[in-house]
Amino acid sequence: MTERVVTLDLAGVTDKAGLMDRCVRALDLPDWFGRNWDALADSLSDHTVWPGDAGERGLLIVVRDWQTYARARPEEWKIVQALFTEAADRTPALAVALTLGGSS
Repeated sequence: MTERVVTLDLAGVTDKAGLMDRCVRALDLPDWFGRNWDALADSLSDHTVWPGDAGERGLLIVVRDWQTYARARPEEWKIVQALFTEAADRTPALAVALTLGGSS
């Protein structure tokens, strides 16, 4: 069985609130999601809150059009990258891929 693929499209996102909104939608995060860095880290590492059957199959998050956000908020983008890396390192069923090209 292959992992579930979720696209996290950051086109037009230029701040943390926008990033969190896109994460909520793409990852189908629960209503109690706190929209902060700690909550995002916890959600990435907790397969019980992953969308659909991703907890059993594994989860691949494909992040696209992230470059505008990275340029607008470079310090926040460093945090996001660290969260993705740490979660993927701790959670073998999780992989995160950043697409190249196609950014605005």
